[in-house]
Amino acid sequence: MSRFISFAVIFILASCNDLTTTERPNIILILTDDLGYSDLGCYGSEISTPNLDRLAENGIRFTEFYNSARCCPSRASVLTGLYPHQAGIGSFVGPDRGVHGYTGSLTPNAVTIAEVLKEAGYRTFGVGKWHVNMPGPTDRGLGEC
Repeated sequence: MSRFISFAVIFILASCNDLTTTERPNIILILTDDLGYSDLGCYGSEISTPNLDRLAENGIRFTEFYNSARCCPSRASVLTGLYPHQAGIGSFVGPDRGVHGYTGSLTPNAVTIAEVLKEAGYRTFGVGKWHVNMPGPTDRGLGEC
């Protein structure tokens, strides 16, 4: 069976049954590459994923996500809320092609969810592949968030 979705996103607001409370929820954003929509138990998988299922049970799960056919543009879109070309990652991380939308790194106006949450008083942490900037002096990795 072919996979129509090669990039899945789970966005979970843990311990957040009532969003009207004054207590801010914990936010866990899990990005995975090469995963079909129903590869997780909470979305109907035949594979057992009990830990992720427990997180999803008490959180908010997305049921629609439009991938960009490649990991970098999809990741840039999820992290910034922008279309990949608006975020500067129209194709893949790499050298600036000199064409709008293909800067190869997040553009200055592409504010990440981690940067927004930091401004709101959250502590942000990242584990794993960042892959939306080229390493170097202008890298806006999670270290600054």
